[in-house]
Amino acid sequence: MIISVMVTGSPVSQQSARTALSFCEAALAAGHQLYRVFFYEDGVYIGSSLTVSPQDERNINADWSAFVQKHQLDAVICVASALKRGVLNENEATRYEKSASNLAAGFDISGLGQWVDACLNSDRVVNFGA
Repeated sequence: MIISVMVTGSPVSQQSARTALSFCEAALAAGHQLYRVFFYEDGVYIGSSLTVSPQDERNINADWSAFVQKHQLDAVICVASALKRGVLNENEATRYEKSASNLAAGFDISGLGQWVDACLNSDRVVNFGA
């Protein structure tokens, strides 16, 4: 089965990002294909490389980054949501004359068209939100 996942909940105040990661790990282990993981609204904070977790907590941002790189997944951060929340790749930082970028390894920034494409090319879509 081909599955696409949308994550809309904040990784710091909600469980949805952790649950989505567990779901994606289980889906791959069961032999399913992840077409795309799309981070939208507060879910885009997963793509920030500047978060620091307390030592006694799991670093969900680092876990997601490692997971998408390990499995070479298409992990997309919504550009409109990212810009509003200060998550920028090098191109967006240059475009908006910001001094730095902070998009974590393994993620791309793109628009909602990527989510529409994912919906059209997947057997199932699953949303993990607030």
